[in-house]
Amino acid sequence: MASSSTSSHFTMVDASLSWDHDVFLSFRGEDTRKTFVDHLYTSLVEHGIHTYKDDETLPRGESIGPSLLKAIRESRIAIIVFSENYADSSWCLDELAYIMKCMDERGQIVLPIFYHVDPSDIRKQKGTYKEAFAKHELEHTNKVESWRKALFDAGNLSGWVPEHTANGHESKFIKEIVNTVSHRLYSLLPSANVDFIGLGTRVHDLKMKLELGSGGVLMIGIWGVGGSGKTTLASSLYDDISGKFDSCCFLENVKEKTSKNGLEKLQEKILYSVSGLRKEKIDRVEQGRRLIKSKLFHRKVLIVLDDVNERKQLEALVGSHDWFGEGSRIVITARDENLLNSHRVDMIHHTSLLDDEEAMELFCMRAPRGYRNVEDYELLSKGVVSYAAGLPLALVVLGSFLCDKDINEWRSALAKLKEIPNADILKTLKISYDGLDKA
Repeated sequence: MASSSTSSHFTMVDASLSWDHDVFLSFRGEDTRKTFVDHLYTSLVEHGIHTYKDDETLPRGESIGPSLLKAIRESRIAIIVFSENYADSSWCLDELAYIMKCMDERGQIVLPIFYHVDPSDIRKQKGTYKEAFAKHELEHTNKVESWRKALFDAGNLSGWVPEHTANGHESKFIKEIVNTVSHRLYSLLPSANVDFIGLGTRVHDLKMKLELGSGGVLMIGIWGVGGSGKTTLASSLYDDISGKFDSCCFLENVKEKTSKNGLEKLQEKILYSVSGLRKEKIDRVEQGRRLIKSKLFHRKVLIVLDDVNERKQLEALVGSHDWFGEGSRIVITARDENLLNSHRVDMIHHTSLLDDEEAMELFCMRAPRGYRNVEDYELLSKGVVSYAAGLPLALVVLGSFLCDKDINEWRSALAKLKEIPNADILKTLKISYDGLDKA
């Protein structure tokens, strides 16, 4: 990525947050909608990246609505295409201000593209940006200060300048953007388990407990502290054994989705996934309970409920063994062992934290030494690994951030982390850090 500044900002994304989109595109339609942004959007979508591109035109003077704010808020990454006339639009500036707020408050990743504009013009509002703000000073007096700050902060972020990337070839430029976005999205996934050290052994141990060759219906709980790999383990198990069942359903983030959409929507998803009922609308939880039992009691199903935190969720979604057919397996992940016991699961599998050797191996895979001094790298790596206390999610997040940083930034980051008690690490997987003075 062609950097526009020497500033460094990192955010650890809270894994418990809801993300409906991978990428939100902020752009000035008149400048780039039918050209660069159209090509970028098409390439992102072709690579399986769920991208939100707003094609509406807002009448002059109107503010962006709640649906657009929601789309921004629930996107993991925001790409801002700064073009010549971006600052002409109060809509674009409102979007930008909200994006920067989401970066600070939700850990959203912000990637600016300086499309044929100088990053310093963005930071200092020069050129066409100066002209635009001369008008805004008269028409939007109450917003100008927040817009200026948002432009300054965004202009200081590391971003792309076409003229400095791929020799200005737009197709290669877009390819680099898509590759970077794909890498960043991958690094955010707690369930991206290809490099979860020791995962194969852990999945095998859990499979043995499920007794897949036997009959009956078995409910098993997976218990562990936040970030210990419950979701990764359940996801890998699901991928490994789903072919052995008539139908399967993996419900992720049950806690968050119950709060957001209600249990009825989760009941509908189970029915759709397992029985193929597309149009079954559930108005009441009790109605959903009866439907799930009546449709699934004769089917061999695999259902995984990830991150359950209340008894009513279990009662509504996997009420009892007689809801499901012979050979069915129900897997539930939770941080509360008493909750699992209260639902009378057949057994509880405790996730184990990584030992020192496994933790170091996972961290080094995410943040290889590269050009760094061996002694500095080893010393600082041990500090990070010690702080992470064997939690796979913490190691993945920290390693993904530090992988492209220099040793001085590692030192600053570790000093910042030491201000946060280890017990709070997963309560605060959203940390803002400014490691270098802004230019």
